[in-house]
Amino acid sequence: MSIEVITKEDLQEFRVQLLNEFKKVLTEMVKPEPMKPWLRSKEVRKILNVSEGTLQNLRITGKINSSKIGTLHYYKREDIEKLFDEKRRL
Repeated sequence: MSIEVITKEDLQEFRVQLLNEFKKVLTEMVKPEPMKPWLRSKEVRKILNVSEGTLQNLRITGKINSSKIGTLHYYKREDIEKLFDEKRRL
């Protein structure tokens, strides 16, 4: 049986390789979702932190536009972001 001597430099090199592998795995696992141009009511309520009734009032008063397909309302992401920025400034 032979004995191998491991130096601090060997351990440092191993550490760097291991960290690089972890980074690679993590970046592959955490790929951001592509930004959807249209959002459903539930997503909009979560972004704006409002209730169903408040979202409906925003639609009725014309502060926010939606497109209705069947029973579902869809909202343009850019419109919601503008409204969110206005709400945040208040």
